[in-house]
Amino acid sequence: MGTVMRLGDLLIQARRVTPNDVERALERGRQFGGRLGENLVAIGAIDQRTLSSFINRIPVEPQSIASTGIDETELVELLLKNIYVGRLETVRQFMSEIKLPYHMVAELVQKAVDRLYLQTLGRRASDNLLDMAYMFTEVGRKTALEAMERSRYAGAAPVTMEVYTEQVNAQKPTNEVITMARINEALGSLEMGPDVIEQAGPALNSGRAILMYGPPGNGKTTVSVRFASVFQDVIYIPYAVAIEGQIIRLFDPSIHIEVAPVGVGQEDVSFIRQSEPDLRWVPCKRPFVIVGGELTLEMLDLRWDPTGKYYEAPLHMKALGGCFLIDDFGRQLVSPTNLLNRWIVPLESRFDFLKLNSGKSFKIPFEELVIFSTNLDPEDLMDPAFLRRLPYKIEVGGPDAGRYRRIFQSECDRAGVPMPDDVFNYIVDRITIDKGLELAAYQPRFIMDQIVATCRFMEQPPHLQKRYIDYALDNLRVKRPSDAPREHRTAAQVH
Repeated sequence: MGTVMRLGDLLIQARRVTPNDVERALERGRQFGGRLGENLVAIGAIDQRTLSSFINRIPVEPQSIASTGIDETELVELLLKNIYVGRLETVRQFMSEIKLPYHMVAELVQKAVDRLYLQTLGRRASDNLLDMAYMFTEVGRKTALEAMERSRYAGAAPVTMEVYTEQVNAQKPTNEVITMARINEALGSLEMGPDVIEQAGPALNSGRAILMYGPPGNGKTTVSVRFASVFQDVIYIPYAVAIEGQIIRLFDPSIHIEVAPVGVGQEDVSFIRQSEPDLRWVPCKRPFVIVGGELTLEMLDLRWDPTGKYYEAPLHMKALGGCFLIDDFGRQLVSPTNLLNRWIVPLESRFDFLKLNSGKSFKIPFEELVIFSTNLDPEDLMDPAFLRRLPYKIEVGGPDAGRYRRIFQSECDRAGVPMPDDVFNYIVDRITIDKGLELAAYQPRFIMDQIVATCRFMEQPPHLQKRYIDYALDNLRVKRPSDAPREHRTAAQVH
């Protein structure tokens, strides 16, 4: 029947409280009584306003078939399809698949019985009404097959586009306040210039599009992924959305990461809310979608499944409430101009339009952080008018000597290899003078991985031998006629 939603689990996953806070609140509850939320507020783990806002964003189960906004006949047919596809028998199994509460499933089953689609087999294994079993009649099986011909979608009952839109607006990324401490925590040991961090904070808080640019190999993609992780809230993703009688499948396990229970004994959300959570929605971390050179304009439209006869949500719809990174911008199959023209309205207005096969267009919210990342010259990719529409432009350049040294030292520490100053200077001179390359943040790991691999092949412990260093450096860039012969190098002596 779905995972029971525990308030403490959700608060912990959203980084609102810690497991220790929950344990302390539970202990206080054992001494003085009261609910978990009340005791979390009492011990100062969370304030009442934040707690109330968090709880009120959890979708509540519908009270009746009419309140779902989905046609009753469509729900009965969805029930029949679930029974057919899953070979289901009991009410308990029906509830688990369709994700609706008992009283509604019982009503749908009764309507199916009244219409001679199902017949009862009695209770199986217990006296519990949830174990009441049913089977198809001939009419019911025929009706299920006819419904499958119209659409093979089976699973959770959909939510309406109106309800979905309200939920997206309630959980948009700008609801979270990003601080310097959060960004530093997300970056962890990643070496990044302070200017990048100071520019990123206001950009992340704005929710507006960000352009990350600069030479390759300096961590634009890595930084973008880390920036996405600064968002900590739990959001709710529906399994499917209904529009104009059509189904759009939305929840995607490859993108939407369901929050995992922490395992601390807590109260159900239903006890706090005086109502049950709606199991048609999955509590998830904010999604992060990355697309690269494979991106086409078609990937930003609804995808019709001709076999299943339902729609699959486009990637940017799956990213709502989270981040959408267009990596290697300018190298897509679609031209930068066409892609940017497609994004002008959503980026400005915060909504987008999608179109059904019938030609009917409908509006969806566009509450997500869009990041363009490129190592090409932005002025070659887009005209000044579009550049103005990207309010935050963050250059991720190569590291200075000090930061490069720290990056290299951490890679040497990882390999358990000491790095004397003369060796470091030799490497830097060979890269910048012999190879004519700029220092880049990716180089230390590349070089050390190559050296370690050579040492392993030579059956030697990892060490910085000149010959092995040269092999690695030559793999940074192919030799050119203009390269200085390395045997004539005298800037450093490496043994």
